[in-house]
Amino acid sequence: METLVTNPVIQDIITLARPALFNIYFALASIPLGFPLAILLALGKDSTNHLLSWFSRSFIYAFRGSPLFIQFFMFYSMSLALNPTVWKPWGLDWLMLNPLFIGPLVLVLNTSAYSAEIFYGALRAVPRGEVEAARAMGMGKWQVFRTAIWPNMLRLGWPAYTNEVVFLFHATALVYFTLPVINEQKDLMNKAGELFQKDYNVFLHYSVAAGYFLLISMIIFLLFNRIYRYLTRHTRTGRGIKLKPNYLR
Repeated sequence: METLVTNPVIQDIITLARPALFNIYFALASIPLGFPLAILLALGKDSTNHLLSWFSRSFIYAFRGSPLFIQFFMFYSMSLALNPTVWKPWGLDWLMLNPLFIGPLVLVLNTSAYSAEIFYGALRAVPRGEVEAARAMGMGKWQVFRTAIWPNMLRLGWPAYTNEVVFLFHATALVYFTLPVINEQKDLMNKAGELFQKDYNVFLHYSVAAGYFLLISMIIFLLFNRIYRYLTRHTRTGRGIKLKPNYLR
């Protein structure tokens, strides 16, 4: 038992377990809000309303065209600038300057832009024949969307959206590189860097942190693969997303 406690790898796994929860929190707080916003942006971009389409295209372009690191820095700088005049008088300074709020906020806006482009492409790839068949049956716009457009759009865009969710989880490593660390709010990379400064064992600490990222990413892939199987349960392609590389062709 004592050997296990003194083992540096085991110690790192235990030490980095709590920081990993912050990375998981940032992802879990961003996905439920980023997904519906992405759907709305995709529909807005495809809308015949020029103002709505222009706004959606501008939003997507702005957040896809600028680095995530800069977005964190800009939002935190704006919060600092507004703090004396807006946040502090209203008693919101504790929230608007907290990385636990700003982090998910920026991640939601960023992932919604990337995801919107994915679902916009899936929306454009929906078979027109199914849409026309639904209209020919006398369905209204909402019924056509619910029965023909939405299921196909979700099924076509889900594999690419799965990758975006994993990228979003990896992007949580940037939160505390830009925003201040409050008390013990340290994520995997931040804590691994702190451990590295003590003994300069870069291979050990960052390898354990990478192991956490790999493990959680695999859980995301497995979970989203189950959802994809459900979405494609009525088709021949409903075998799920391949996780094993194809060595023989």
